[in-house]
Amino acid sequence: MLTDVLTGWTAETLGGLTLLAAAALGGWLRRRRSIRTAGSALVPAVAPPARTYTLLGVRAADGQPVHLPSSRPAGTRVAWSGPVGKREEFELTDAVLADGTYAAERLGLYRTY
Repeated sequence: MLTDVLTGWTAETLGGLTLLAAAALGGWLRRRRSIRTAGSALVPAVAPPARTYTLLGVRAADGQPVHLPSSRPAGTRVAWSGPVGKREEFELTDAVLADGTYAAERLGLYRTY
């Protein structure tokens, strides 16, 4: 009688462990496949290159133009605080200046009605 109990218990335990291992392996494979397909569509392989923008109409204390590095695309509006604490908005453009930097136009100069 004890032999029957041990034999039945062993078979049930091994069967349960086999099912548990198969379910864990299937879940791991499904998660790995979904991460691979979703990750390739959402995350770009290469980060956008950083550009250096020259803030038009703004000079530093030493008289040199103010440069702003950014990886944002053209058409983005950015805020810049001057040395006095005055906050100005600029729009990044695709226009290349003579020194190789890109132009950032001041938005405060143009009134929009």
